[in-house]
Amino acid sequence: MKIVLMGYMASGKSTVGRLLASDLEIPFIDLDDFIEEQEKKSIQTIFSEKGEIYFRKLEHQMLHKVLSENESIVLSTGGGTPCYGNNMQTILEQADHSVYLQMSIPDLVDRIAKGKANRPLVQAIADEDLPEFVGKHLFERIPFYAQAQHVLNGKGTPAEVVADIKKHLLL
Repeated sequence: MKIVLMGYMASGKSTVGRLLASDLEIPFIDLDDFIEEQEKKSIQTIFSEKGEIYFRKLEHQMLHKVLSENESIVLSTGGGTPCYGNNMQTILEQADHSVYLQMSIPDLVDRIAKGKANRPLVQAIADEDLPEFVGKHLFERIPFYAQAQHVLNGKGTPAEVVADIKKHLLL
């Protein structure tokens, strides 16, 4: 069984994914971590050295690789992964289940603000400007996220979100 989790940054994809994979006793892969391991560089370094176009091509290759080489997996994508190239189509064709962890802008902003130091995309954005930034980004990405087979509320404890996913996937 292949389950792909998607959603905006700080929506809980990695935390929930690890817990879900553990519950189902199948492997978990965080796509960003996988790319960093393959390239032996951080995402931030890849972006700064080679640019976004290079990164997005690499991301697509790694997405395809992970989905085609693993029989059973919980995969957490980067926040932008479904929104570039034909990644969403790849997910829908190769995964058994795609899950969008949906959250409100205020809830996302609250989570992002708490971990801003670890998120290069928003480090330089003032806290008061975060709602507008997240809102604009989310507006652009929702048409992609909404194509997921399951759109679930990402708010709640990781265990509650995992239970909701399992209920919707009939596991």
